[in-house]
This record gives sequence, C-alpha cells and structure tokens, in this order.
Amino acid sequence: MTDAETTGVRGTAGDSETAGDEIPPGQSIAAGEAAAAAAAAGPPAEVPAPQSASDDSGPDGSAAVPRPALESTPTIAGETKSRVAMTEAAAELLVELVRKHGQLMFHQSGGCCDGSSPMCFPEGDFLTSDADVLLGHFELRLPDEGDAGASTDDAPTSGIDFWMSVEQFEYWKHTHLTIDVVPGRGSGFSVESPTGNRFIIRSTLMDA
Repeated sequence: MTDAETTGVRGTAGDSETAGDEIPPGQSIAAGEAAAAAAAAGPPAEVPAPQSASDDSGPDGSAAVPRPALESTPTIAGETKSRVAMTEAAAELLVELVRKHGQLMFHQSGGCCDGSSPMCFPEGDFLTSDADVLLGHFELRLPDEGDAGASTDDAPTSGIDFWMSVEQFEYWKHTHLTIDVVPGRGSGFSVESPTGNRFIIRSTLMDA
C-alpha cells in the first residue's frame, strides 16, 4: 500500500508535512486548502444587530433625548405648546426631594448647551424678577411612600415652576427642554446635590 493510501493526500509539493495539513480521503486538494485557510482565519467577525426603531439613539449613534414622562403647562402668553418636560428618572427623584423639602422650583441661569444643569430650590428660595421668564409649570404627582408603582390619577400633586433668565432664553427659545438626571454632584445649592445625582438639560428643536 502506498503512502497516499495510508495517510491521505497531503497537497502539493512544499506544503507542510504536519498532521494539521492533512486532507481527509476523498476531499480535493483545493477544498482542503480552502478549509485550512478558513480555520486559520478564525471565526467570522460578529455583525452588529440592526438598530430597532425604539432604540434610544440617534441616526449617528449618539444618545437621543429620553422620552419625556411629564410635560409642563405652557406659561408664556400666546403659546400653546409645552416648552419643558421631564423624564421618568427626574420625576422619581423630584418626588423624593419634594417629600424632604416641600414645593420646589427650577431656575436656569447658566449654560447654553445640552448637559448644563438647572438649579433646583425650595419654592421661594430663589427670588425671580422681570429678568426671568417662566417657561412652564409642572404638576408632579406624589404617590404614597409605600407605593412602588406609578403614581395614580387621584394622588396629590406638587407644583413645580421652571424659570430661566431672559438672557439665557435668547439661546434656548427655539428649543424644547427635557429635565433628566445623571450620576454626579448637583451644582451650587441645588437640592439634589446630596443624593449623588444631578439634574441636566437635554434639548431638541421645537416644532414650527
């Protein structure tokens, strides 16, 4: 019996004589070479799953503005569309803060881009004037402290006003603002500072 009959075809001259290069009987040399090349290349690269329409990311992969859980009532004369909203995370943190500090308010006097932090104070601790604009008013529902679920329609509410300086409003007047919350220390005397979280503003262009 010949070597070929006992060990199988080993490919063309000059190929390695190691057992790893052996081609099983009945397989062509070309097929064997293709199999060897595929094995050497390793498993195919993983293809990312297609993005679903509900993914919270923009078309360029950037983070999108989270869906608002609560919209404010318009307060600027002649306007009918909400200018300010808050996310579920922001609303949940505000419920805790209202229970501790009583009625709250927001004031934005600095920052002109996404990620800037509005200040949150007990109502009346920050004195507003003609140099400020009231952008919206929230009625935040306060579920019972033992209620782990969402607040119900008959739950008591706490009013929260969102103010902005006239100067800042010139930068923001074409945008819809969403109050969100992220880990980090709140700015200045903002009441969320001790919680290890801070409120931030996310924005999108307002509809015409």
